[in-house]
Amino acid sequence: MQNRHHELGLSDETVLEMYRMMLLARRLDERMWILNRAGKIAFVISGQGHEAAQIGAAFALDRTKDYCLPYYRDLGIVLCFGMTPKEVMLNAFGKAEDPNSGGRQMPAHFSQRKNRIVTHSSPVTTQVPHAAGFALAAKLEKKDFVTFVSFGEGSSNQGDFHEGANFAGVHQLPVIFFCENNGYAISVPLEKQLAAKKVSDRAIGYGMPGITIDGTDPLEVYRVVKEARERAVRGEGPTLIEVIVHRLTSHSSDDDDRSYRDPEEKETLRKNDPILKFNHYLRSVHVLNDDIEKALEDEVALIVDEATEYAEKAPYPAPETLEKYVYKEEGDA
Repeated sequence: MQNRHHELGLSDETVLEMYRMMLLARRLDERMWILNRAGKIAFVISGQGHEAAQIGAAFALDRTKDYCLPYYRDLGIVLCFGMTPKEVMLNAFGKAEDPNSGGRQMPAHFSQRKNRIVTHSSPVTTQVPHAAGFALAAKLEKKDFVTFVSFGEGSSNQGDFHEGANFAGVHQLPVIFFCENNGYAISVPLEKQLAAKKVSDRAIGYGMPGITIDGTDPLEVYRVVKEARERAVRGEGPTLIEVIVHRLTSHSSDDDDRSYRDPEEKETLRKNDPILKFNHYLRSVHVLNDDIEKALEDEVALIVDEATEYAEKAPYPAPETLEKYVYKEEGDA
């Protein structure tokens, strides 16, 4: 098979690390579902099936300077940007050490200042105009960072998306709009959401390139996001990238997709699992074999176990801190 990752300038070590991060995101996600069903954590919203798109995009960004405004499925992206599995689990359990909100926000509302992960709100798509604002700051201050903002295709129907995209297009801002299209806005299928054939068709209205790609292929996602980043840094403005991905679970742990999805559909999607596809590619170019795969699985399993054990034993926020982050405290600037 053609060695595509070398053509993209990626080493064998780098693509193996990409695979490892996809695996880590999946195993963490699977563990959180088990914990939810065991009654130990309250809520899970899954990124299973989105891993290739997320890891491919994250590896194409400059994770030492770019800003990331993720949405709730973006476990793979925040792990790549520096959030640890332990911190993810602290967030899932709502513990005091949770770096996202000190155990106050819903799970998967990611936020970590030191890694330039910008918090988002439960109302979907509010992160899109925020991303345009960050990019405006980059342009005004003549800094070379790029803002990466992700959202589902359902979010692309919200006013916040249109306002943020229009503002970024008018001012030619360094933003990458990254739509993870999994075909469902909770239970509403794509054909009942959009009159257009593709989310990327909307880009022309905002004066930016729009492209739709296979989100189960991390190398293709890497290539397109890297090109969009280079364009943004050159001052050529934003790009709208639509990645076609598969949601392998229900919308969330509070949803039962058996009421609106054919079981055969999910079985078909599982045969196109991005982790299995990338595993096959890496084996075909002799980067991965049984021994390496077992070592990676063992390493990831240990990481997930340790993160779970730590977070489960960690203390909850003390009741007397209830008003922290709600009201200004003495000494706050």
